[in-house]
Amino acid sequence: MRFRLRQMEVFRAVMLTGSINGAAKLLFISQPAVSRIVSHTEHTLGLALFNRIKGKLVPTPEGDALFREVDELYQQALRVDDFARGLAQGPPGTLNIASSPCLSRGLIPQAITRFVWRYPNIRVNYHTTLLNSMAQEVLSNQVDLAISVLPLAHPNLTMQPFAEGRMVCVVPFGHELAQLATVSIADLARYTLIVHHPTIPFGQLVSAAFRKAGVTLESRIDIHQTDVACSLVRSGAGIAMVDQFTVEGIAWTDLQVLPLADEIRLVPSIVRSVFDTRKTHADKFIELLLESVADRQNGLQTATRPSAGKPGN
Repeated sequence: MRFRLRQMEVFRAVMLTGSINGAAKLLFISQPAVSRIVSHTEHTLGLALFNRIKGKLVPTPEGDALFREVDELYQQALRVDDFARGLAQGPPGTLNIASSPCLSRGLIPQAITRFVWRYPNIRVNYHTTLLNSMAQEVLSNQVDLAISVLPLAHPNLTMQPFAEGRMVCVVPFGHELAQLATVSIADLARYTLIVHHPTIPFGQLVSAAFRKAGVTLESRIDIHQTDVACSLVRSGAGIAMVDQFTVEGIAWTDLQVLPLADEIRLVPSIVRSVFDTRKTHADKFIELLLESVADRQNGLQTATRPSAGKPGN
């Protein structure tokens, strides 16, 4: 090809600005580079595109005719560029997702925010659901994917763990347990306890931890959602064992979050059907969710570095 795309771009810039200097500024390149490309273009085409009159470039009739063709091609290139951007943003449609309620305070909103900024053509339909309903929603295609705070055991579901968390203790600000570096199961048993109902997974985790510690679990209040437990603690109803994701997502200044000596791990996972055809929208969301988790972890690491000027946690 004798007339290359870069030559067309430089030629068009000179025609638009009327000078070598203007074209150089428009294209963010040097004036000598523009001059070399213009001279090379005229040489390879065998055409005089400009007349040099008193230091100015005046288009020749051939230059004017060529510009009309080049500009038409440039406008078509812009349409192709817009089309490519549209492909990158994904086709119009809706992404249907669900998550455990405790993840709706921080992790999932961050990922959804990234998603809607990156793919403005795709609507998001998001709701929270309990673990015992999640498998049915995924397998019946009510949602494209779900984000569970704990892995689900089901032969027709795939699990992709992507983060880690812990159960923690929540007490009113100034509570005597806050004087301890870590709180044991035995320490908790001395106070009025608010825990998840024993029929749901969080409740089963807590019950198992008490059995392992050889301590009898005597809860006074059973709840189904962590934010309710926190509200009860704020009201003075007792202390609670809750997941860290909920308390990280809500800034309750009148509560203190205490680490447990007896570790109870949480493994948030991406839940999809084994029959899933790998929907494009779902894959794009997962990519941004993983980015959000990585940024969150890096942020926590930075905050705990001595050089950051902040005390470690």
